[in-house]
Amino acid sequence: MKSRRWLAAFAVVVCVLAIAAVVAWSQLPGIGAGGLLHPARRPMTASAPPTCAESTFDGAGITLSGWRCRAPDDTPRGTIVYLHGIADNRSGAAGIVDRFGRRGFDVIAYDNRAHGNSGGDVCTYGFFEKQDLHKVLDQAARGPVVLIGTSLGAAVALQEAADDPRVRAVVAAESFSDLRTVATERAPFFFTRAVIDRAFRLAEEQAHFHADAVSPAAAASRTTAAVLLIHGADDRETAPDHSQRIFAALPGVKRLIIVPGAGHNRSLRGEVWPEIERWIEAALTR
Repeated sequence: MKSRRWLAAFAVVVCVLAIAAVVAWSQLPGIGAGGLLHPARRPMTASAPPTCAESTFDGAGITLSGWRCRAPDDTPRGTIVYLHGIADNRSGAAGIVDRFGRRGFDVIAYDNRAHGNSGGDVCTYGFFEKQDLHKVLDQAARGPVVLIGTSLGAAVALQEAADDPRVRAVVAAESFSDLRTVATERAPFFFTRAVIDRAFRLAEEQAHFHADAVSPAAAASRTTAAVLLIHGADDRETAPDHSQRIFAALPGVKRLIIVPGAGHNRSLRGEVWPEIERWIEAALTR
């Protein structure tokens, strides 16, 4: 009798676990879509640098929160726009404001949509973000434009540069080559191809965008701006292969710097900045 009871109880447990596994498996695409569209939001709390004013910009249907930093001269040499990475905000622009403000540039920095203090509920990795950037340039850019971006920001910069002749130079650190590839590489090991494909379909439906249109490598093929790509040799989140594919696609003036020993978002080291400054100077005088 006890044996039969134990077997019955065991069968119930197995059944419950099987049902739970099926339910959990069915939820994976939704979890994946949510993780893609809703990165952690890091509120902006840092004060604006002394040369900057707190500003808002009209994006593509949303309001962006940022800084507008004026050069000392009334006629700037151009405008530097800093674009931050995923789950970050514009606070990383403070050093760029100081470095390039002293060299006669206006600097603009803002929180990407669905980041920091900006509006928007979903991140589309450049699909709508490049439209936001285009509108920011319409409102605030003076002179030739230089885009400096890291990770997500680098991908947005490359996608905008392909279609905006105001952009004369791009500095792109740790960009991904296309959204589908990098998201697949970063997915948990138990996400099958079918789960990933379903997650993308759900994300596209929820955010009203086309994932395969998000491709800095494809954008690179029609870019006329001078492009400096920088990537950490030890980047495990976005492998250097991504920048190498973008580099191969660029038809014009280009350079790729692979930084030894640098991981993701660690390539913009002190020794790299003089190279960036020389690149920008050359791009604006050619």
